Amino acid sequence: MNLKHLAVAGVLAAMPMAASAESFSATIVAGHPPVFRWVKMISDVFIPTATSEMEAAGHSITFSEQYGGSLAKVGEELEAVEAGLAEIGTCSSLFDPAKLAVQNVTYYTPFTTSDIAKVSTILNDMHANLPAMTQAYGENGVVYLGAPIVIDDYLLMTNFPVNSLADLDGRKIAAPGAAINWLSGTGAVGVSGNLTTYYNELKTGVYDGVIVFASAALPGKLFEVAPYITKTGMGAQYSGSLCANADWYDALPENAKVALKTAADAAQVWYVDQLQSAVTTALAAMGDAGATIIDAPEGMREAWAAGMDNAARVWADQLDAQGQPASEVLSSYMNAMRAAGATPLRNWDTE
Repeated sequence: MNLKHLAVAGVLAAMPMAASAESFSATIVAGHPPVFRWVKMISDVFIPTATSEMEAAGHSITFSEQYGGSLAKVGEELEAVEAGLAEIGTCSSLFDPAKLAVQNVTYYTPFTTSDIAKVSTILNDMHANLPAMTQAYGENGVVYLGAPIVIDDYLLMTNFPVNSLADLDGRKIAAPGAAINWLSGTGAVGVSGNLTTYYNELKTGVYDGVIVFASAALPGKLFEVAPYITKTGMGAQYSGSLCANADWYDALPENAKVALKTAADAAQVWYVDQLQSAVTTALAAMGDAGATIIDAPEGMREAWAAGMDNAARVWADQLDAQGQPASEVLSSYMNAMRAAGATPLRNWDTE
């Protein structure tokens, strides 16, 4: 080999990035439309960050965005990703509790924290460091990417004033999913409901109030039909995250995987910041629109929490019996919250 050939070989050897450059494509699915913040974070943050990080790693990636039920309805995203109809999606534990059961730990531990950032950070850390949290993903052919979808502190919105827990006696109060357990011991009649029906059913008297969060109550105009807002501090919640098809993800080169994880981290930071601002804005706007907003009267939160059934213990025991490590997840979550400075009104894990 002459000197010219040696020089060319040296240049090629110094260019491993270019030699290993690949082009990828990914369909991203979400059942909710882009108006929801957890979908907006995909378009506004995850995709541009993933694109730039892939380019920095010597690759390229294109995305096809399928939102609002165009590919999968709410609660069907995990199945779409598992089947390979989409490479990435919003895997929602709240709407798919049979497959992502232990991820619903926050909904069984109310009155633990109202801190959105704490819930986001701790659930993300648990997914990274606790195999019990990722077991269900592997069983369903997906991989946890990150970008926790956190719901802001739940409120009580009613069409009557609330001055004490006794005011809830006999009242029909709607709540989503596992949150209906929060009404045990209050004397209220729990009704299963969701954001899509709250307004009309409050307006027509199907129920007298709802357990809901401020960032959804404002755009849903719930203050028009339930103008009494009681800040009960029932807690911020984790409802899902971004996940990827396991076969597709496992076949990616390591630096491409890092690019997606980096994009998910950026989406998480953006989402928490946006949500915290939205809560402040929503409460102010509902107050300006005539809603009466009060903190829960003294002793009401404590009485509410003390009178509840320990649904967390029942939930954990039932899942443990099915081979799902719910007790481990429950204690890990509560321990992490206490270590982070949260003061739960009840220690659901140790009772």
